[in-house]
Amino acid sequence: MPRPGELTLVPARRGKPPRHLADLDVDARRQAVADLGEQPFRADQLSRHYFARHVNDPAQMTDVPAAVRETLAATMLPTLTTAVRHLETDGGTTRKTLWRLFDGALVESVLMRYTGDRPRVTLCVSSQAGCGMNCPFCATGQQGLTRNMSAAEIVEQVVAAERMLADGEIAGGTGRVTNVVFMGMGEPLANYKAVVTAVRRMTDPAPSGLGIGRRGVTVSTVGLVPAIDKLAAENLGVRLALSLHAPDDELRDELVPVNTRWKVGEALDAARAYFEKTGRRVSIEYALIREINDHAWRGDLLGKLLNERGRGWVHVNPIPLNPTPGSKWTASKPEDEAAFVAALEERGVPVTIRDTRGSDIDGACGQLATVGD
Repeated sequence: MPRPGELTLVPARRGKPPRHLADLDVDARRQAVADLGEQPFRADQLSRHYFARHVNDPAQMTDVPAAVRETLAATMLPTLTTAVRHLETDGGTTRKTLWRLFDGALVESVLMRYTGDRPRVTLCVSSQAGCGMNCPFCATGQQGLTRNMSAAEIVEQVVAAERMLADGEIAGGTGRVTNVVFMGMGEPLANYKAVVTAVRRMTDPAPSGLGIGRRGVTVSTVGLVPAIDKLAAENLGVRLALSLHAPDDELRDELVPVNTRWKVGEALDAARAYFEKTGRRVSIEYALIREINDHAWRGDLLGKLLNERGRGWVHVNPIPLNPTPGSKWTASKPEDEAAFVAALEERGVPVTIRDTRGSDIDGACGQLATVGD
């Protein structure tokens, strides 16, 4: 367990996961297959099976000669994740899955199906086993960082969700993943290279990738400013979510220890620059903690800071704090939440209260943890 306020930006060295098709771009896949003594076009066939059909069973790859199916699948599509258990709520439309990685590390993902005016299927993926950011109100942060995940381990969470939907395991019938949010375990921008590669695999058109719309992918960060700047230059076209949780440095130093390196103003400047570069409106995530950060004056200060950087570039998502074992903090009182929101709205800042979907199975924001599993 990390000491209070201690950051772990670089994990301890561990063995690397096996190389997987999803770690490679199209040219590298063809070269890898050629290195096995096969024709490069076999890589295109494997890509169609994995990214378009979500298949990794060689028996289903009938367009690949039977004599080489097993070898190609074992080499290019090794098993990276194994489901340990599923927990469901919301009538089966929300499913949290605990995954065991190749080295025994554990991570979680959460699949959420929404109906109504904006039907969609959102998957919350993990990018690290544990997290090194050490935010004291977050269960993942309190367990510390085990290791970074590979790009393919991240992508495999999405492919597995696609299989669940195709097999009718999620209430509401068959479907497809329409949105991916990097809001599971880990700080995505602390695992920068793998996350960017995973995003490319998700958004590249099938069969090069999964073909998920760029607008449907959101990368969250607690505010690693240099990495935000770098991400803006990648031309990925994905959305950015900044987990702020306090508008003043004194409190944010305590709630989000990375603030001791990059202050509120620096994080907001980077977020604004991301909008300028990409045209994608930024989300500000703000966990409302009773009598800690939910004061109306803090809502007003946040609105003031955002407006100083312009209008129309940002949207605030207050999130009632989700309970975690042993935490001394809890969600705001309804009247305090309303006053905080009203202060932002009086500044003309768009606000949407995020739901706490999955909280009863410890699947909501800040609750993912595998300690004791």
